[in-house]
Formats: sequence, structure tokens, C-alpha cells
Amino acid sequence: MRSISSYELVPGMILAEPVTTQQSNKLLDKGTALTNRDIAKLIFYAIPEVSIEDEPADQGPSRSPFFKGLTSSERIRQSPEFQEFKRDFEACAKKFKIEIQDIIQHKAPIDQERLLSPIYALLKKGKNTNDVFEILHNLRDYDDATYTHCINVALASNILAQWLKWDEKEIETATLSGLFHDIGKLAIPDEIITKPGKLDSHELQVMRTHPQKGYEVLKDLDVSTHVKNAALMHHERCDGSGYPLGITGPQIDKFAKIVAIIDVYDAMTSTRYYRDALCPFIAISMFEDEGFQRYDTEMILCFLENIVNTYLLDTVRLNTGEVGEIVFINRTKLSKPTIKIGDDYVDLSKLNGVYIQGIV
Repeated sequence: MRSISSYELVPGMILAEPVTTQQSNKLLDKGTALTNRDIAKLIFYAIPEVSIEDEPADQGPSRSPFFKGLTSSERIRQSPEFQEFKRDFEACAKKFKIEIQDIIQHKAPIDQERLLSPIYALLKKGKNTNDVFEILHNLRDYDDATYTHCINVALASNILAQWLKWDEKEIETATLSGLFHDIGKLAIPDEIITKPGKLDSHELQVMRTHPQKGYEVLKDLDVSTHVKNAALMHHERCDGSGYPLGITGPQIDKFAKIVAIIDVYDAMTSTRYYRDALCPFIAISMFEDEGFQRYDTEMILCFLENIVNTYLLDTVRLNTGEVGEIVFINRTKLSKPTIKIGDDYVDLSKLNGVYIQGIV
């Protein structure tokens, strides 16, 4: 038996102990062979680590004989538009790293126009918001470094603010809120951030101070109070189960609420060096089944209804091993669309236990 971070889990690992939330609600039983959905649930509930058995279980079939040719993701990744976006994204991340280090180490003033310019340039490279999200989903070959994660959250927060029909100033503030939300992690000692093994109780407590540290970095700088609040409150939850303040919906800044959704979604769907990204439809299912109390209802509903449309016509693999194409979104069960497999059409909303395991 060994302890492992929830972010380091891979499908097939077996739980050595039951897992409960901070409110003592059981999430998973001892002996559970973890699936991608189980891993997404642990990240969704901010479970820092779990105990697993030493030997992983068989992960089962990976590809269906029904699908031939290039998948939707392969077509996107081979396109010139994707390659150009990827180059510009990497350049944006390097520039952002320099800017942030200057702010933290030398108390440099925040030049909002200079910081936002490359973000907005990336947004303009897509034909529409769906196009940008589709590219971002395929831009997952980074180990979720703080800088690239912040850019992902900035881009997606901008798009969600657009979907919510916020005005231009609010959209800009949402973008900045996403960009700066995790700045406090850069004030956490490297030996804790990069520690390969289990964090002890003291180290875990230090890690959970990053929202407060982020606020402290930003509090005296010339940036919107909403941006400062987003750094402080992005781990708060509307039901009071978050941290560091344990406040509820009406007390949480609306820009922190938008970042909270995107932050968790990006964490669940980001690639790690030891596993592929968790399927967006598993993340959507988590939000759909358990997110309406933890997150702002209007925001999460808007996000889910729009995000599923970005995956229409994508090639997906089911947990049965079959591979097909999403052809219809079921509005009453967004995480379970209709899939075309060969000549057959499979309505997942009518099947218990069958779900989308990955986009291929």
C-alpha cells in the first residue's frame, strides 16, 4: 500500500482504503479499481491523495474495430491552424512567466494591456469560441505547469464570460482573473510544489495557503478588486465546502465563481506525463450530477450547455471499447450524447453504465 496524489492516479489502480469528503461523505469504497470517472471525481472533490495497492488492475480494451482512418483529434493536430496556435501559445506562456516573475520578485507594476494582448491574439485565431475550445482540448501535451494552466483558465474564462453575455469590461476582468488566479502557487516553496511523493500534513496546509498568498501578491497592485478576489476565492464553493474562508454563494465574488468552474474543468482534462487527459465528458458528468450545489447554477448550466457543443462530430471511445462519432447532444443529459458507431446510432442517455471514456 502507498499514498499517491489524486493528480498522479491512472486507471486500473486499486484503492487500499475508502475515500471520504471533508464532510465525511463516502466517495469510493476500498478495493475500487479506479476508472477515469473515479479519478475525475477525486479531483472534483479536491481530494489531495489516496492510498492504493501496489499492483494496478487490467485497464481493458482501448480501441474498437468499428473505426478506421484519422480521428477528429488527429485531424485537428495535423492542421496548420493548430500548429500555429501551439507555437503562439508556447510563446505566450514564456512571456507570461517572465512578466509574473518580475511582478513577484521585483514588485513590478501590472501592465494589463501587455499581459492581455497575447491572450486576445490567441482567441482571435479561432473562427469562433467553439473552435478555440476544440484547439485547447487538443493542446494538452504539457504537464499542467502553473503558467500554461493560468493561460488555459484565462482563455476559457473569457469564453465562458462571452457565453454568459457579459459586457466587454467584464469579459476583460474575467480573463485577467483567470490569468492571475494561481499566482499564489508561485509563492509556495519549490520543494513542496515539485515534491514527487506524499505531502505531509504541514506541507498540505502550506499548499492550501496559495489563495491567500495570491491575494497578498496582488492586493497593493493596480488591478481590479475582482481579480484579487478571484485569486483569494477560486477554491471557495457555493455550498460552503471550499477554502480558505469557507464562505457560501452570495459571499463569493462572481469572477471567482467563473474561475472556479474553469479551474476544476482544466485540472480534470489536462494531460499529465504519466496519463492522458481525463475525458471532458467525464468532467461534464461530474458537474452535471454533483456540481449545481457547489458552483453558481447559472454559470455551470451555461458552461455545460455550451461546452458539449464544442465536441459535436468528435471521435470518441466508449468504456465498452467501441469508437464512434458524436452526432447529437441530448439536452436532458448533456454528458450522454448519441454516438454513430459504424452504421448504428447509440443513444447513451438510454443506456446505464455506458459512457464516453475518451476523445480520440
